[in-house]
Amino acid sequence: MCGVVGWVDFGRSLTREHAPVRAMAATMACRGPDAEGLWFGEHVGLGHRRLAVIDLAGGAQPMLARGDPSAGPAGVVTGADSMTSGGAAHQGSVIAALTYSGEVYNFRELREELRAQGHQFRTSSDTEVVLRAYLQWGDGFVERLNGMFAFGLWDGRRQRLLLVRDRMGIKPLFYHPNADGVVFASEPKGILAHPEIDAVVDTDGLRELLAFVKTPGHGSYRGLREVRPGEMVVVDRAGVRPRRYWSLTVRRHTDDLETTVRTVRELLSDIVARQLITDVPLCTLLSGGLDSSAITALAASALRRNGGGPVRSFAVDFVGQTEHFRPDELRSTPDAPYVHEVAEHVGAQHTDIVLDTAALIDPLYRTGVLTASDLPNSMGDMYTSLYLLFRAVRQHSTVALSGESADEVFGGYSWFHDEQAVNADTFPWMSVIRPGGRDPETVTELLDPDLAGLLNLDEYRDAAYRQALAEVDHLPDEDGRERRMREVCYLHLTRFVQVLLDRKDRMSMAHGLEVRVPFCDHRLVEYVYNTPWSMKTFDAREKSLLRAAVADLLPESVVQRRKSPYPSTQDPGYERALRDRLAEMLADGEAPVVPLLNPKRVEEVLNTPVDSTGFGQGRRAVELALALDRWLRRYPVRLAFDGG
Repeated sequence: MCGVVGWVDFGRSLTREHAPVRAMAATMACRGPDAEGLWFGEHVGLGHRRLAVIDLAGGAQPMLARGDPSAGPAGVVTGADSMTSGGAAHQGSVIAALTYSGEVYNFRELREELRAQGHQFRTSSDTEVVLRAYLQWGDGFVERLNGMFAFGLWDGRRQRLLLVRDRMGIKPLFYHPNADGVVFASEPKGILAHPEIDAVVDTDGLRELLAFVKTPGHGSYRGLREVRPGEMVVVDRAGVRPRRYWSLTVRRHTDDLETTVRTVRELLSDIVARQLITDVPLCTLLSGGLDSSAITALAASALRRNGGGPVRSFAVDFVGQTEHFRPDELRSTPDAPYVHEVAEHVGAQHTDIVLDTAALIDPLYRTGVLTASDLPNSMGDMYTSLYLLFRAVRQHSTVALSGESADEVFGGYSWFHDEQAVNADTFPWMSVIRPGGRDPETVTELLDPDLAGLLNLDEYRDAAYRQALAEVDHLPDEDGRERRMREVCYLHLTRFVQVLLDRKDRMSMAHGLEVRVPFCDHRLVEYVYNTPWSMKTFDAREKSLLRAAVADLLPESVVQRRKSPYPSTQDPGYERALRDRLAEMLADGEAPVVPLLNPKRVEEVLNTPVDSTGFGQGRRAVELALALDRWLRRYPVRLAFDGG
């Protein structure tokens, strides 16, 4: 993994503009703690912070291809020798330069194919494969890549920049167009470090922040865009032009059930085996649910076949959660008993990371979450606990495999199977976030009524929903049920999953931990997306195909366990601590968030009984108010609700 930054400006020379790019790269140190590299051409500056995972000695970046521009793709590829930290910049005969973040899991096959075309490799890194693939195949090279990636590639021959993001948007990449080019980075903080860009959030930006609907391409800060999943952005003297190279497409599914289940298993086995390739310690994230248990079991099996292992696994838990667990509408059982059963079943070397309320409420960690996220959120402990889990995991491993996204791919959430939620004329997950059609307390409950009215989140969500539906293609003979469930799956794979992937990436990379997501392999996503809903639920349960595909690897209790999402602490002391912080904030006459709040409603929430489930009335609203205040204090952000 890594952090990338860059600046292209066709209106001036950047050969002496080292300070802005160095400052941008410095914000990415958490993503790349192992090395820094910078490179400058006449109109381009690239920066890179490296987390060494493959070819620890040979993968330095930005990586350059040198040679005679008229000699085709055979230029010599070198590391960041044009300028390293404290060095001098020389463009020389650079024909292409790459600042790259991610992993390409089929890089070995691509390297052999490129060797057959006459390419000679100086490193064993996937970075060099990506650069040479571009030199060989041009813009079409990205369609050959299997993996998670986000990168900027400067073509010195054509004087243009390509910004490329993987098909599912596992790795982030943002850009800010300007009059003569663009500034880009892995995270908004990298762009906001540029001296010519201000941190402004206007009305639409705040709507995007609060609506719990991640609009593809929207960057929340004014002028900031995010490269969409499956998109390539071309930047040259003619401007900035996004171009889609991949999207979910409709194909008729012709396999029978037995073949479909077998294909899912074969795909998963291949995906996990590929994603185990690394030159650093690796582990899995285990929750005791079907998804993470399947990944852990497949990883354990693959390691044994290759003479390795045992697989190492980690789980997050809270003090007293198992002993005092209370079922709620989303979680019927605690995780820990299932985690331990799976770990014993597959022979994993397992560690529980057990957190208490003091850690979850600690201002230092909550500030760390904000800094990693660049934006506030209402999910509080569900971010802080993930942040702390990844911090602990990083002490033992550099790479982790996660079960994230299986619910979006296979239809695992409860609302996939709730007719009222499915048939509602909105995003199905709103049935949980705003039950009964009420405005969700996490968004408007504590806000000033005039501000809530200005935001008009219902209208914003509705427009986003219509836009998403308009993107969905259908087979001509799909019946009504199959049509609607294709739409529901599409909404999750293009909108909902982005929230979770972004959370996973920011919280893990804050500690230099690379988290891989096998269920986001585009081959699996495409195959299952085009499998009829009736087949996805052939046993009248959620995730029928996945359960059937991996049942032989897991304990029966896990195979039969109901979906349980990422845990939230049930300690009543946590909500009491939140309310204490809110009361302290209100007593502070300088608290910047106070003008945005409804004082009367805040007092009412402070005086209501504590609800410990994590989704009760008031808790998420308090989380949001505190997060907004911390954001306004810590970030040089200006709110512009009047469009100014």
